[in-house]
Amino acid sequence: MRLSTDYLNRHSEALMLLEMVPMDRALLVELRAWQAVSYSEHFEASSLRCAAEAREAYQRLGAREVAAFDELCAAMDRLVLTATALIEEMPDSEDPALIVDVASLSLRRLIARAAAFINANGQGDAANIDRGVVQAEIDALIAG
Repeated sequence: MRLSTDYLNRHSEALMLLEMVPMDRALLVELRAWQAVSYSEHFEASSLRCAAEAREAYQRLGAREVAAFDELCAAMDRLVLTATALIEEMPDSEDPALIVDVASLSLRRLIARAAAFINANGQGDAANIDRGVVQAEIDALIAG
Protein backbone atom coordinates (compact mmCIF):
# COMPACT_ATOMS: atom_id res chain seq x y z
CA MET A 1 0.00 0.00 0.00
CA ARG A 2 1.31 3.43 -0.96
CA LEU A 3 0.21 6.97 -0.25
CA SER A 4 -0.33 9.14 -3.33
CA THR A 5 0.86 12.65 -4.14
CA ASP A 6 -2.23 13.20 -6.32
CA TYR A 7 -3.78 14.88 -3.27
CA LEU A 8 -1.17 17.64 -3.44
CA ASN A 9 -2.37 18.66 -6.91
CA ARG A 10 -5.17 20.55 -5.14
CA HIS A 11 -2.67 22.69 -3.27
CA SER A 12 -0.43 23.08 -6.31
CA GLU A 13 -3.42 24.39 -8.26
CA ALA A 14 -4.14 26.92 -5.51
CA LEU A 15 -0.46 27.93 -5.56
CA MET A 16 -0.57 28.47 -9.32
CA LEU A 17 -3.72 30.61 -9.05
CA LEU A 18 -2.26 32.59 -6.17
CA GLU A 19 0.92 33.35 -8.11
CA MET A 20 -1.11 34.58 -11.08
CA VAL A 21 -3.29 36.98 -9.05
CA PRO A 22 -0.88 39.95 -9.33
CA MET A 23 -1.29 39.73 -13.13
CA ASP A 24 -5.03 39.04 -13.10
CA ARG A 25 -7.12 39.82 -10.03
CA ALA A 26 -10.11 38.10 -11.66
CA LEU A 27 -8.49 34.82 -10.60
CA LEU A 28 -9.58 35.60 -7.04
CA VAL A 29 -12.96 34.17 -8.07
CA GLU A 30 -11.31 30.79 -8.66
CA LEU A 31 -9.27 31.03 -5.47
CA ARG A 32 -12.44 31.80 -3.51
CA ALA A 33 -14.05 28.70 -5.03
CA TRP A 34 -11.11 26.52 -3.94
CA GLN A 35 -12.13 24.22 -1.12
CA ALA A 36 -10.09 22.46 1.49
CA VAL A 37 -10.54 18.69 1.32
CA SER A 38 -8.88 16.08 3.50
CA TYR A 39 -6.63 13.37 2.10
CA SER A 40 -9.31 10.74 2.70
CA GLU A 41 -12.08 12.86 1.18
CA HIS A 42 -9.96 13.52 -1.89
CA PHE A 43 -9.46 9.82 -2.58
CA GLU A 44 -13.04 8.88 -1.70
CA ALA A 45 -14.15 11.15 -4.55
CA SER A 46 -11.31 10.16 -6.89
CA SER A 47 -11.66 7.89 -9.89
CA LEU A 48 -7.93 7.13 -9.97
CA ARG A 49 -7.01 3.46 -10.04
CA CYS A 50 -4.79 3.99 -7.00
CA ALA A 51 -7.48 5.76 -4.93
CA ALA A 52 -8.47 2.76 -2.82
CA GLU A 53 -4.83 1.85 -2.19
CA ALA A 54 -4.00 5.46 -1.23
CA ARG A 55 -6.90 5.52 1.25
CA GLU A 56 -5.90 2.18 2.72
CA ALA A 57 -2.26 3.27 3.09
CA TYR A 58 -3.44 6.39 4.93
CA GLN A 59 -5.67 4.32 7.22
CA ARG A 60 -2.69 2.11 8.12
CA LEU A 61 -0.58 5.03 9.34
CA GLY A 62 0.00 5.41 13.05
CA ALA A 63 -2.03 7.96 14.99
CA ARG A 64 0.99 10.26 15.41
CA GLU A 65 1.73 10.25 11.68
CA VAL A 66 -1.91 10.89 10.77
CA ALA A 67 -2.14 13.78 13.25
CA ALA A 68 1.08 15.38 11.98
CA PHE A 69 0.11 15.00 8.31
CA ASP A 70 -3.43 16.26 8.90
CA GLU A 71 -2.04 19.31 10.72
CA LEU A 72 0.34 19.98 7.83
CA CYS A 73 -2.55 19.74 5.36
CA ALA A 74 -4.69 22.02 7.54
CA ALA A 75 -1.84 24.54 7.57
CA MET A 76 -1.71 24.49 3.76
CA ASP A 77 -5.48 25.00 3.65
CA ARG A 78 -5.32 27.91 6.12
CA LEU A 79 -2.50 29.49 4.16
CA VAL A 80 -4.46 29.42 0.89
CA LEU A 81 -7.62 30.73 2.53
CA THR A 82 -5.80 33.42 4.54
CA ALA A 83 -3.79 34.71 1.58
CA THR A 84 -6.96 34.82 -0.52
CA ALA A 85 -8.81 36.77 2.18
CA LEU A 86 -5.91 39.23 2.63
CA ILE A 87 -5.76 39.92 -1.10
CA GLU A 88 -9.52 40.34 -1.30
CA GLU A 89 -9.37 42.98 1.44
CA MET A 90 -6.81 45.02 -0.50
CA PRO A 91 -7.98 47.94 -2.60
CA ASP A 92 -7.59 47.28 -6.32
CA SER A 93 -5.03 50.09 -6.45
CA GLU A 94 -2.64 48.14 -4.19
CA ASP A 95 -0.28 45.47 -5.49
CA PRO A 96 -0.78 42.05 -3.87
CA ALA A 97 2.72 40.93 -4.85
CA LEU A 98 4.15 40.97 -1.31
CA ILE A 99 1.33 38.82 0.08
CA VAL A 100 1.62 36.49 -2.90
CA ASP A 101 5.40 36.20 -2.55
CA VAL A 102 5.29 35.36 1.16
CA ALA A 103 2.31 33.01 0.84
CA SER A 104 3.74 31.26 -2.21
CA LEU A 105 7.09 30.64 -0.57
CA SER A 106 5.43 29.24 2.55
CA LEU A 107 2.98 27.12 0.55
CA ARG A 108 5.80 25.69 -1.58
CA ARG A 109 7.66 24.66 1.58
CA LEU A 110 4.56 23.04 3.05
CA ILE A 111 3.80 21.19 -0.19
CA ALA A 112 7.41 19.94 -0.24
CA ARG A 113 7.07 18.67 3.34
CA ALA A 114 3.80 16.93 2.49
CA ALA A 115 5.37 15.40 -0.64
CA ALA A 116 8.31 14.10 1.41
CA PHE A 117 5.88 12.53 3.87
CA ILE A 118 3.84 10.91 1.09
CA ASN A 119 6.89 9.72 -0.87
CA ALA A 120 8.30 8.14 2.31
CA ASN A 121 4.88 6.53 2.83
CA GLY A 122 4.64 8.24 6.22
CA GLN A 123 7.77 6.54 7.54
CA GLY A 124 11.13 7.68 8.91
CA ASP A 125 12.22 11.28 9.28
CA ALA A 126 9.55 12.51 6.87
CA ALA A 127 6.92 11.53 9.44
CA ASN A 128 8.44 13.95 11.97
CA ILE A 129 6.56 17.09 11.01
CA ASP A 130 7.20 19.89 13.49
CA ARG A 131 3.79 21.47 14.09
CA GLY A 132 5.39 24.48 15.75
CA VAL A 133 7.43 25.32 12.65
CA VAL A 134 4.41 24.92 10.39
CA GLN A 135 2.27 27.18 12.58
CA ALA A 136 5.08 29.75 12.87
CA GLU A 137 5.15 30.09 9.08
CA ILE A 138 1.39 30.68 9.00
CA ASP A 139 1.61 33.19 11.86
CA ALA A 140 4.41 35.07 10.09
CA LEU A 141 2.28 35.42 6.97
CA ILE A 142 -0.69 36.72 8.91
CA ALA A 143 1.48 39.18 10.84
CA GLY A 144 2.69 40.52 7.51
